[in-house]
Amino acid sequence: MPAILPDDLVGRCRFPSPGTAVTCAVSGGADSLALLVLAVHAGCDVTAVHVDHGLRAESAGEADVVADAAARFGAAFRAARVEVAPGPNLEARARAARRSVLPPDALTGHTADDQAETILLNLLRGSGRDGLSGMPDDGRHPLLRIRRSETRALCDALELKPVDDPTNADRRYRRNRVRHELLPLLASIAERDVVPVLVRQGALLGEEAALLDSLAAAIDVTDAKALAAAPPALARRAVRRWLQQASPYPPDAATVERVLGVARLDATGCDVGGGARVRRSGGRLVLEQTN
Repeated sequence: MPAILPDDLVGRCRFPSPGTAVTCAVSGGADSLALLVLAVHAGCDVTAVHVDHGLRAESAGEADVVADAAARFGAAFRAARVEVAPGPNLEARARAARRSVLPPDALTGHTADDQAETILLNLLRGSGRDGLSGMPDDGRHPLLRIRRSETRALCDALELKPVDDPTNADRRYRRNRVRHELLPLLASIAERDVVPVLVRQGALLGEEAALLDSLAAAIDVTDAKALAAAPPALARRAVRRWLQQASPYPPDAATVERVLGVARLDATGCDVGGGARVRRSGGRLVLEQTN
Protein backbone atom coordinates (compact mmCIF):
# COMPACT_ATOMS: atom_id res chain seq x y z
CA MET A 1 0.00 0.00 0.00
CA PRO A 2 1.41 3.46 -0.88
CA ALA A 3 2.08 5.94 1.93
CA ILE A 4 -1.10 7.34 3.45
CA LEU A 5 -1.18 10.81 5.00
CA PRO A 6 -3.87 12.56 7.07
CA ASP A 7 -5.25 14.43 4.04
CA ASP A 8 -6.03 11.07 2.45
CA LEU A 9 -8.27 10.00 5.33
CA VAL A 10 -9.71 12.93 7.24
CA GLY A 11 -12.42 13.57 4.64
CA ARG A 12 -13.91 10.15 5.40
CA CYS A 13 -13.90 10.76 9.15
CA ARG A 14 -16.70 12.24 11.19
CA PHE A 15 -15.13 14.81 13.49
CA PRO A 16 -16.89 17.84 15.00
CA SER A 17 -16.23 21.37 13.79
CA PRO A 18 -12.69 22.75 14.01
CA GLY A 19 -11.97 24.20 17.43
CA THR A 20 -14.24 21.74 19.24
CA ALA A 21 -12.69 20.26 22.37
CA VAL A 22 -12.63 16.46 22.16
CA THR A 23 -11.24 13.65 24.28
CA CYS A 24 -9.70 10.75 22.38
CA ALA A 25 -9.23 7.37 24.02
CA VAL A 26 -5.72 6.40 22.88
CA SER A 27 -4.34 3.00 23.83
CA GLY A 28 -1.23 3.40 21.71
CA GLY A 29 -2.33 0.97 19.01
CA ALA A 30 -2.40 1.98 15.36
CA ASP A 31 -6.13 2.74 15.29
CA SER A 32 -6.10 5.02 18.32
CA LEU A 33 -2.88 6.78 17.27
CA ALA A 34 -4.52 7.44 13.90
CA LEU A 35 -7.55 8.81 15.76
CA LEU A 36 -5.29 11.24 17.63
CA VAL A 37 -3.50 12.39 14.46
CA LEU A 38 -6.69 12.78 12.42
CA ALA A 39 -8.57 14.61 15.19
CA VAL A 40 -5.76 17.15 15.38
CA HIS A 41 -5.64 17.37 11.57
CA ALA A 42 -9.39 18.04 11.55
CA GLY A 43 -8.78 21.10 13.73
CA CYS A 44 -10.14 19.74 17.00
CA ASP A 45 -8.75 20.76 20.39
CA VAL A 46 -7.61 17.27 21.38
CA THR A 47 -6.90 15.68 24.75
CA ALA A 48 -5.50 12.16 24.45
CA VAL A 49 -6.29 9.90 27.38
CA HIS A 50 -4.42 6.64 27.94
CA VAL A 51 -6.05 4.16 30.30
CA ASP A 52 -3.81 1.54 31.88
CA HIS A 53 -5.80 -1.53 32.96
CA GLY A 54 -2.84 -3.00 34.81
CA LEU A 55 -3.29 -6.37 33.11
CA ARG A 56 0.18 -6.57 31.53
CA ALA A 57 3.55 -5.66 33.02
CA GLU A 58 4.47 -3.53 30.02
CA SER A 59 1.19 -1.59 29.90
CA ALA A 60 2.39 1.23 32.18
CA GLY A 61 5.13 2.17 29.69
CA GLU A 62 2.64 2.32 26.82
CA ALA A 63 1.39 5.63 28.17
CA ASP A 64 4.75 7.12 27.11
CA VAL A 65 4.00 6.20 23.49
CA VAL A 66 0.74 8.14 23.67
CA ALA A 67 2.30 11.06 25.55
CA ASP A 68 5.04 11.38 22.93
CA ALA A 69 2.53 11.29 20.07
CA ALA A 70 0.32 13.87 21.78
CA ALA A 71 3.28 16.20 22.29
CA ARG A 72 4.41 15.74 18.70
CA PHE A 73 1.02 16.63 17.22
CA GLY A 74 0.04 19.36 19.66
CA ALA A 75 -2.54 17.55 21.77
CA ALA A 76 -2.94 17.56 25.53
CA PHE A 77 -2.33 14.30 27.37
CA ARG A 78 -3.72 12.61 30.44
CA ALA A 79 -2.99 9.16 31.89
CA ALA A 80 -5.49 7.17 33.97
CA ARG A 81 -5.22 3.84 35.71
CA VAL A 82 -7.97 1.37 36.55
CA GLU A 83 -7.84 -1.97 38.30
CA VAL A 84 -9.29 -4.94 36.42
CA ALA A 85 -8.81 -8.32 38.06
CA PRO A 86 -8.21 -11.36 35.82
CA GLY A 87 -11.19 -13.66 35.44
CA PRO A 88 -14.38 -14.21 33.44
CA ASN A 89 -15.80 -11.51 31.15
CA LEU A 90 -12.47 -9.73 31.16
CA GLU A 91 -13.12 -7.76 27.98
CA ALA A 92 -16.48 -6.46 29.21
CA ARG A 93 -15.12 -5.55 32.63
CA ALA A 94 -12.10 -3.80 31.14
CA ARG A 95 -14.39 -1.85 28.80
CA ALA A 96 -16.62 -0.79 31.71
CA ALA A 97 -13.59 0.25 33.79
CA ARG A 98 -12.22 2.27 30.88
CA ARG A 99 -15.52 4.05 30.38
CA SER A 100 -15.62 4.96 34.06
CA VAL A 101 -12.58 7.25 33.68
CA LEU A 102 -13.46 8.67 30.26
CA PRO A 103 -16.10 11.31 29.54
CA PRO A 104 -19.31 9.90 27.97
CA ASP A 105 -18.57 11.61 24.66
CA ALA A 106 -14.97 10.37 24.36
CA LEU A 107 -13.96 9.45 20.83
CA THR A 108 -12.66 5.97 20.07
CA GLY A 109 -10.62 4.61 17.17
CA HIS A 110 -13.00 1.89 16.02
CA THR A 111 -12.67 1.25 12.31
CA ALA A 112 -14.80 -0.36 9.60
CA ASP A 113 -13.12 -3.67 10.45
CA ASP A 114 -14.20 -3.31 14.09
CA GLN A 115 -17.73 -2.57 12.88
CA ALA A 116 -17.81 -5.76 10.81
CA GLU A 117 -16.56 -7.78 13.78
CA THR A 118 -19.17 -6.22 16.05
CA ILE A 119 -21.98 -7.06 13.64
CA LEU A 120 -20.86 -10.69 13.44
CA LEU A 121 -20.47 -10.95 17.22
CA ASN A 122 -23.97 -9.56 17.70
CA LEU A 123 -25.28 -12.04 15.15
CA LEU A 124 -23.71 -14.89 17.15
CA ARG A 125 -25.36 -13.54 20.30
CA GLY A 126 -28.76 -13.60 18.64
CA SER A 127 -29.17 -9.83 18.49
CA GLY A 128 -32.02 -8.26 16.58
CA ARG A 129 -31.99 -5.41 14.10
CA ASP A 130 -30.37 -2.95 16.51
CA GLY A 131 -27.43 -5.24 17.26
CA LEU A 132 -26.99 -6.07 13.59
CA SER A 133 -26.68 -2.34 12.90
CA GLY A 134 -23.36 -2.39 14.73
CA MET A 135 -21.92 0.61 16.52
CA PRO A 136 -23.95 3.79 15.99
CA ASP A 137 -22.44 6.31 13.60
CA ASP A 138 -23.10 9.06 16.13
CA GLY A 139 -19.78 10.89 16.03
CA ARG A 140 -18.16 9.00 18.90
CA HIS A 141 -16.55 6.61 16.41
CA PRO A 142 -15.11 8.99 13.79
CA LEU A 143 -13.10 6.32 11.97
CA LEU A 144 -15.91 3.94 11.06
CA ARG A 145 -15.31 4.62 7.37
CA ILE A 146 -11.57 3.90 7.67
CA ARG A 147 -9.96 0.46 7.35
CA ARG A 148 -7.53 -0.99 9.88
CA SER A 149 -4.92 -1.35 7.14
CA GLU A 150 -5.16 2.40 6.54
CA THR A 151 -4.54 3.35 10.16
CA ARG A 152 -1.44 1.16 10.14
CA ALA A 153 -0.27 2.72 6.87
CA LEU A 154 -0.80 6.20 8.32
CA CYS A 155 1.33 5.34 11.35
CA ASP A 156 4.02 3.95 9.07
CA ALA A 157 4.01 7.10 6.93
CA LEU A 158 4.36 9.30 10.02
CA GLU A 159 6.97 7.00 11.58
CA LEU A 160 4.79 6.33 14.60
CA LYS A 161 5.51 3.06 16.40
CA PRO A 162 2.17 1.66 17.61
CA VAL A 163 1.91 -0.52 20.67
CA ASP A 164 1.41 -4.18 19.76
CA ASP A 165 -1.03 -5.60 22.30
CA PRO A 166 -0.53 -9.39 22.37
CA THR A 167 -4.07 -9.96 23.66
CA ASN A 168 -5.34 -8.98 20.19
CA ALA A 169 -4.02 -12.33 18.93
CA ASP A 170 -5.33 -14.42 21.84
CA ARG A 171 -7.88 -16.84 20.37
CA ARG A 172 -9.50 -17.33 23.79
CA TYR A 173 -11.39 -14.11 23.11
CA ARG A 174 -14.33 -14.47 20.75
CA ARG A 175 -13.66 -11.18 18.96
CA ASN A 176 -10.19 -12.39 18.06
CA ARG A 177 -11.57 -15.61 16.62
CA VAL A 178 -14.02 -13.58 14.55
CA ARG A 179 -11.14 -11.36 13.39
CA HIS A 180 -8.57 -14.04 12.63
CA GLU A 181 -10.75 -17.02 11.70
CA LEU A 182 -14.35 -16.15 10.80
CA LEU A 183 -13.80 -13.06 8.65
CA PRO A 184 -11.04 -14.68 6.56
CA LEU A 185 -13.24 -17.75 6.10
CA LEU A 186 -16.19 -15.62 4.97
CA ALA A 187 -13.93 -13.74 2.56
CA SER A 188 -12.69 -17.04 1.15
CA ILE A 189 -16.21 -18.35 0.66
CA ALA A 190 -17.50 -15.10 -0.82
CA GLU A 191 -14.33 -14.59 -2.87
CA ARG A 192 -14.37 -10.93 -1.87
CA ASP A 193 -13.62 -8.64 1.05
CA VAL A 194 -16.75 -8.97 3.18
CA VAL A 195 -16.03 -6.07 5.56
CA PRO A 196 -17.59 -3.42 3.26
CA VAL A 197 -20.58 -5.73 2.72
CA LEU A 198 -21.19 -6.13 6.45
CA VAL A 199 -20.70 -2.42 7.11
CA ARG A 200 -23.12 -1.48 4.34
CA GLN A 201 -25.76 -3.93 5.59
CA GLY A 202 -25.31 -2.61 9.12
CA ALA A 203 -25.88 0.96 7.95
CA LEU A 204 -29.08 -0.05 6.10
CA LEU A 205 -30.39 -1.89 9.15
CA GLY A 206 -29.55 1.13 11.30
CA GLU A 207 -31.64 3.39 9.07
CA GLU A 208 -34.54 0.94 9.25
CA ALA A 209 -34.19 0.67 13.04
CA ALA A 210 -34.37 4.46 13.33
CA LEU A 211 -37.57 4.49 11.27
CA LEU A 212 -39.13 1.77 13.41
CA ASP A 213 -38.17 3.69 16.55
CA SER A 214 -39.92 6.81 15.28
CA LEU A 215 -43.06 4.80 14.54
CA ALA A 216 -42.91 3.01 17.88
CA ALA A 217 -42.63 6.33 19.70
CA ALA A 218 -46.23 7.08 18.68
CA ILE A 219 -47.50 4.12 20.74
CA ASP A 220 -48.64 4.82 24.29
CA VAL A 221 -46.91 1.84 25.83
CA THR A 222 -48.79 2.28 29.10
CA ASP A 223 -52.15 1.79 27.32
CA ALA A 224 -52.52 -1.99 27.49
CA LYS A 225 -55.22 -2.16 24.82
CA ALA A 226 -53.29 0.05 22.36
CA LEU A 227 -50.09 -1.86 22.95
CA ALA A 228 -51.77 -5.23 22.41
CA ALA A 229 -53.32 -3.98 19.15
CA ALA A 230 -50.11 -2.50 17.74
CA PRO A 231 -48.12 -4.36 15.07
CA PRO A 232 -45.84 -6.77 16.97
CA ALA A 233 -42.60 -5.32 15.58
CA LEU A 234 -43.53 -1.84 16.77
CA ALA A 235 -44.97 -3.07 20.07
CA ARG A 236 -41.73 -4.86 20.90
CA ARG A 237 -39.66 -1.75 20.16
CA ALA A 238 -41.97 0.43 22.23
CA VAL A 239 -41.70 -1.93 25.21
CA ARG A 240 -37.94 -2.18 24.87
CA ARG A 241 -37.52 1.60 24.91
CA TRP A 242 -39.88 1.90 27.88
CA LEU A 243 -38.12 -0.72 29.97
CA GLN A 244 -34.77 0.96 29.49
CA GLN A 245 -36.02 3.63 31.88
CA ALA A 246 -35.43 1.09 34.65
CA SER A 247 -32.15 -0.40 33.41
CA PRO A 248 -29.11 0.82 31.47
CA TYR A 249 -29.19 -2.42 29.48
CA PRO A 250 -31.67 -3.38 26.77
CA PRO A 251 -34.15 -6.05 27.94
CA ASP A 252 -33.94 -9.49 26.35
CA ALA A 253 -36.61 -10.83 24.03
CA ALA A 254 -38.22 -13.01 26.72
CA THR A 255 -38.73 -10.01 29.02
CA VAL A 256 -40.32 -7.98 26.23
CA GLU A 257 -42.70 -10.84 25.45
CA ARG A 258 -43.71 -11.13 29.11
CA VAL A 259 -44.69 -7.46 29.12
CA LEU A 260 -46.70 -7.92 25.93
CA GLY A 261 -48.40 -10.86 27.64
CA VAL A 262 -49.48 -8.51 30.43
CA ALA A 263 -50.89 -6.10 27.82
CA ARG A 264 -52.81 -9.00 26.19
CA LEU A 265 -54.32 -10.02 29.55
CA ASP A 266 -52.29 -13.23 29.68
CA ALA A 267 -50.99 -12.16 33.10
CA THR A 268 -51.55 -9.34 35.58
CA GLY A 269 -47.87 -8.56 35.97
CA CYS A 270 -44.31 -9.74 35.39
CA ASP A 271 -40.76 -9.17 36.54
CA VAL A 272 -38.56 -7.30 34.06
CA GLY A 273 -35.21 -7.52 35.84
CA GLY A 274 -33.17 -4.93 37.68
CA GLY A 275 -35.55 -5.06 40.62
CA ALA A 276 -38.41 -3.75 38.47
CA ARG A 277 -41.85 -5.10 37.67
CA VAL A 278 -44.66 -4.28 35.24
CA ARG A 279 -48.27 -4.64 36.39
CA ARG A 280 -51.61 -3.86 34.79
CA SER A 281 -54.07 -1.63 36.63
CA GLY A 282 -57.25 -0.19 35.15
CA GLY A 283 -56.14 -0.92 31.60
CA ARG A 284 -52.77 0.77 32.13
CA LEU A 285 -49.30 -0.72 32.44
CA VAL A 286 -47.23 0.50 35.35
CA LEU A 287 -43.46 0.12 35.60
CA GLU A 288 -42.30 0.15 39.21
CA GLN A 289 -39.32 -0.74 41.32
CA THR A 290 -39.86 -3.58 43.77
CA ASN A 291 -36.78 -3.01 45.94
